[in-house]
Amino acid sequence: MDLDEIAVVAAGGVIGALVRYGMSTAGSGSPLITVAINVSGCFLIGVLYTVIDRKTARLFLGTGLLGGYTTFSTASVDGLPYMAATLIGAILAVWAGSSLAAAVKR
Repeated sequence: MDLDEIAVVAAGGVIGALVRYGMSTAGSGSPLITVAINVSGCFLIGVLYTVIDRKTARLFLGTGLLGGYTTFSTASVDGLPYMAATLIGAILAVWAGSSLAAAVKR
């Protein structure tokens, strides 16, 4: 990984973390907000990795922005029911996003 790639990932990560922080504070810190953030982020990752092939775009949007946006560590602190909901929702969301993007791409 070169410095340009690190900068791209870092820029995306800052934006993603700020968006997550804004949503969390707007939702009064409810664990359901964390589940919604993780599920929506996984849906977008499914769409992204189906539609975009360019390495730089994937680094910025996937690794950086959506990596900073989603947070499984916070979900694990929220408790087992929320972690389970996040895990199941995330897997289904990636599948849904990827399937939808593939259908639209055809």
